[in-house]
Amino acid sequence: MCLALTSHAQSDTTGKGTTSRDTIRVGNLIIVKNGKFDKEDSNTVHVYHQHHRRNPSNLTTNWFIFDLGFANYNDQTNYSSASAQAFAPGSNKDWFRLRTGKSVDVNIWVFMQRLNMIKHVVNLKYGLGIELNNYRYEENIKFKKNPTEVFMDTINYSKNKLAADYATVPIMLNFNFTPHGRHDFGFSVGASVGYKYSSRQKFKSSVTGKYKTYDDFDMDPWKISYIGELQLGLLSLYGSFTTKSMFQKGLDQRPYTIGLRFGNW
Repeated sequence: MCLALTSHAQSDTTGKGTTSRDTIRVGNLIIVKNGKFDKEDSNTVHVYHQHHRRNPSNLTTNWFIFDLGFANYNDQTNYSSASAQAFAPGSNKDWFRLRTGKSVDVNIWVFMQRLNMIKHVVNLKYGLGIELNNYRYEENIKFKKNPTEVFMDTINYSKNKLAADYATVPIMLNFNFTPHGRHDFGFSVGASVGYKYSSRQKFKSSVTGKYKTYDDFDMDPWKISYIGELQLGLLSLYGSFTTKSMFQKGLDQRPYTIGLRFGNW
């Protein structure tokens, strides 16, 4: 009887069939192969795709960000005033018109850091870099040194620009709507403080050739700007404007810039 029971149990076990399960992983794909329990010799293959969610660090650094855009200013000068006529005798608003397409803003940010504040959606963003503002004049105006005075030159210049270079620290509140995505979409708003370390006027003509005049031209050594950027994945738009003149006296010209920002975020 014991032999009969043993034989019967072995017969039932082999009649149930066995399950074979093979798993293959290829990158983010997991392929699972299951055996069928029916009499047919067939298999079912299940393919799974693993989505990796990016977990950003609380502090991230982006090195050497490059900006390219246009520089201009909002001219609020009262040219009939005594101060404006003392600074630029006989001047009017047309003297200081710019060639918009050739007035270029170039910025090089040595680094920018982003510090997480609220779930990587709200961040503090700051950095350090240089701003190179170039104002290309349409007219043949010229800045004279010691004391500073602007006059209309008789030479016809093919190139006449005023350049001001600043060492700048920007601080912004950043809103990132895709903190776990591969590319960032959001915006930033804030302010920047710049210190002017160089200013010059550059000329080019058939009479004089190329030459530069270095001076402070009574420009304000400090520039405080309101700044913003719009992040669109791999590309960003930036802009800035000031509410104070870039000159300490005579002229009331308030700079603004707009352009493209190239960086990782």
